[in-house]
Amino acid sequence: MSHEKKDTIAVLDFGGQYAHLIANRIRRLGVYSEIVDSDIKAYELSRFKGIIFSGSPFSVHQEGSPRFDRAILDLKKPILGLCYGHQLISLELGGNIVRGTVKEYGKAVMTIKKTNPILKGLSDNEQVWMSHGDTVDTLPDGFEVFGSTDDCRCTAVGNVERQIYGLQFHPEVTDTPSGNIMLSN
Repeated sequence: MSHEKKDTIAVLDFGGQYAHLIANRIRRLGVYSEIVDSDIKAYELSRFKGIIFSGSPFSVHQEGSPRFDRAILDLKKPILGLCYGHQLISLELGGNIVRGTVKEYGKAVMTIKKTNPILKGLSDNEQVWMSHGDTVDTLPDGFEVFGSTDDCRCTAVGNVERQIYGLQFHPEVTDTPSGNIMLSN
């Protein structure tokens, strides 16, 4: 079966099971997705409709942890970073990532501070699934916080003008009940 890449979402794989879960969830929403290596060059992604950066078992501070071609952020395509992907985008754009005061693993409640395209159609408080030790401490210029949990201020962030968003949690798992809505958005 052949799919036009213009109707396809690219999922950058930073390791672990996350990329496969994301691709599966996107496909269940009726959109074709293709898993690609994280070291893919930006020009190879130019024909995709959007790009999702997966989570990873690595820390962004770990030597040898997966990185990406910085030019991807200049493609003028919608980009969504999830967990590690969110942290890595923030780091590349000048944000600061720190070890969290607590490691979050499990269900948390995100309070939506400001509406935006990714969180459109959600209630003020949403259950989300967290699995991280690092956290975004300082956002890159032009980014703002859209949602927070008690332990993570930068749970949902983005730059609407650039169409670059980050979620510290995992919308691809069933423990984030509104994950399908976020991925559809």
